[in-house]
Formats: sequence, structure tokens, C-alpha cells
Amino acid sequence: MPPGDTDGLLAPGWAGSPAASATGDTAFLQALLDAEAALTRAQASLGLAPAEAAAAVDAAASDGARFDVHDLALRARGGGNPVIPLVAELTAAVGAVDEAYAPYVHRGATSQDIMDTAMMLVAARTLDLVLADLARTERALARHAREHRNTVMPGRTLTQHAVPTTFGLKAAGWRSLVLDARDRLQAVRDALPAQLGGAAGTLAAFTAYGAASADVGALVEAYAREVGLAAPVLPWHALRTPVADLAGALTFAAGALGKTAADVLTLSRTEIRELSEGSGGGSSAMPHKANPVRATLIAAAARRAPQLAATLYGSLAAEDERPAGAWHAEWEPLRDLLRLVGGAARDAAELAEGLQVHADAMRAHLDLTHGLIVSERLSAELAPVLGRARAKELLTRTAERATAENRPLVELLAEEPELKDVDLAVLADPTQYTGSAGALTDRALERR
Repeated sequence: MPPGDTDGLLAPGWAGSPAASATGDTAFLQALLDAEAALTRAQASLGLAPAEAAAAVDAAASDGARFDVHDLALRARGGGNPVIPLVAELTAAVGAVDEAYAPYVHRGATSQDIMDTAMMLVAARTLDLVLADLARTERALARHAREHRNTVMPGRTLTQHAVPTTFGLKAAGWRSLVLDARDRLQAVRDALPAQLGGAAGTLAAFTAYGAASADVGALVEAYAREVGLAAPVLPWHALRTPVADLAGALTFAAGALGKTAADVLTLSRTEIRELSEGSGGGSSAMPHKANPVRATLIAAAARRAPQLAATLYGSLAAEDERPAGAWHAEWEPLRDLLRLVGGAARDAAELAEGLQVHADAMRAHLDLTHGLIVSERLSAELAPVLGRARAKELLTRTAERATAENRPLVELLAEEPELKDVDLAVLADPTQYTGSAGALTDRALERR
């Protein structure tokens, strides 16, 4: 299978997603070409190259399909990156139109300038797609939070029933994480920088080609403007903050979506079934199955992302002015991270939009522990009546009996003479013990 293939046979999490196309070899090739064309345009804007040369490079770089991705990939082995053979191809294409303009291709730049800028372009274009899917997810979760503000369900801690909560609050919590991911990704997206430093980060070649030292800053800003990225203060060949920040935000996003997936996977179990995916996946062997596939794929992405980020954080320790190996190690894991999060965001939007909430099951499960789910409330309410020590002793003993005898806790408590004047039915109603869940949900939904 030639390089450039993005079918994703073994990657159903991102296969067919917008991020798959935005991160494919063809997309990356076009980003490399866009970076090259922007460089010539930037120089032309400052009088360092003829406008005709910029137009010629633009025309030659406008369609990546004219270049053989597979051939470039193989030839990249010769110099360790694809920019070297691409520059040769692009120079020949420009020269075929007018030999006088060929020398302005890649003039003053180094391969890493183009590779880093292209990677930031690919990241920016992919993040725009991810942010759109996160917006879809947020809207769907906000709808669930509003609709189920008062839908009571068991709260679970350490896998066991704790006290009642509401599904509205749970959905509001998921939404809060999605918004946290959005904010981090948006901040990183806005700060993604172009790269321009020349051979060793001094921009020396540009002065050799006629730029005054005072114009170097203007050239970097012009290049960033032409390529649509932020202007860096310094060349960042060996100062990999942009990559580390991108890795961190992407990994957080994967984990934030993974929290929703983990809850859906638990709550959609056959014996729980408080939730289900709107269109579950089938099984090759069991016709009755409706697997929570969207949640499964998101959970897989959340597990893979931290290991990919580890490689990118490891590349921060980059030697010299341009490193050997550390920079090269970033390309594949960064693209994988973009794909994983892009696929997870797509799946999260579909999951949230189609999620089915089974309020009847949630209500039924409140009674599974025969009233023990409100023991905290009973302890607080009975302490003034019986005294704290006596209330604790009584509730501990009757809780054990409720479990052993399979009887409701309130029924056992009603047998105690000390409680004959206490309205135990009201105190033991789990739907009346959700604390500030409604107010917290409302507060969370105020965030935009």
C-alpha cells in the first residue's frame, strides 16, 4: 500500500472522519507547498523577490496532485525529510515556466522551517474541524442537562451506590469537560506559529539575499501573515513549546471525551442500561448485540493519547540549534494525536446527539439497596432526634438487617419506638435527596 493511504483499516476511531483527510499525506504535502509559496510571497511583499516569482511559485504549488507523494516519501530517505525532494520538484516546476524565477523557491529557508510550518498548518486545519465537533457535542450535552435537570439516578463512588444525583448534573459535568477541552484547543490553535530561522536560527541567509537586519522581524511577520499562523518571537527549531502545548491540549481533549465514554460504557451495560447509544454497533456472532461502539472508540483514543504525547514531551530535550532525531520523532505521533482526537470528537458528537436516556431504569435502581442510598440523609436527620451516637448505631444495625433480610430500610426503622413521630417515608425518598444538583446544573449551563 503506497504512502498517502488514509483509509484507516485498523483505525476505525478516525477512519472517514474530517480529521483523516486533514492529516493525510496529501494534505501534508499541500501544507508543505503552501508554506513554500507563502515564503516567496512574504519576500516579494518586502521587495526581496519579484512579484512575478511569487506568482510563479504560487501557481506551481497550488495543486499538490501534480507531485507524486509515494515517490517523495521514498526519496525523503535520502535526506531524512520530504522537503528536500519536494524543493527539487517545485523548483523544476517553476523553472519550466520561467528559469529566472526558479532560484526564489525555498530561498533562505531550511527544511525544518517548511516542515514545522506545514505541521502547524495541518494542526490548525485539523483543530478547526475538532472545534466544530466539540461545539456539536457541547450543544447536545447542554440539551441533555436541561431536559434531565431533575431526572434522579444513583450516584456511584468506587463502583458502588453512594447518594442520589441527577442525570442532568452528570451531563453538565461532561459538557464542562468538553468546554475545558475547547478552551485549551482554541488557545493553542490561536498561538500556532510559523517557523522561520534559516540554517541555524539566525536568518543569516535572508540578509545575504539582501534583507537588512532591521527587516528580519518584518520578514518573519510577513511570512506568518501569508501562511495564516502566529509570528514567533524566536525561531523554535530546538525550542519546542508549540509542539508540547499542542500535545498537552490534544491529550487533555482525548481524556475529557474519554470520561464521557467511560460513563456511557458503564451505564449502558445490559444489567444497568440507564443509557444506550442511539445506534449501537452489531456483532459478527451475536445477533442481539447493540454495542456502544462510539463510546468504545472514544475510550480507545483516550488510552492511546498519553503515550503519543510522551514522545512529544520527550522531544523537548533537543540538542543544539537544530536537533537530530528529536524533531524527526515528532511527526508521526503528532499526526496520530490529531487523528485520534479528530476521530474522538466526531464520535463524541454522534454519541451525544443520539444518546438515549432511560429514566425509568435510573429510578428503579434507586431502590436496589432497599433505601441505603439515603442513609447519609437519615443519619443527619435522626441525629437531633436520637443523638449522634445512637443514630449511627441504629442505622448501622438496621442497614445490615436490610441487606441480610432483603427488606426496606425504612420498614425496619419504622419498628423503632423512638422514631414513631418521624416521617420516615419522606426522609427515605431518594428523589428528594439530590442536594444542590439542580442549582449546580443551572450554574454549569451558564457557561458559554
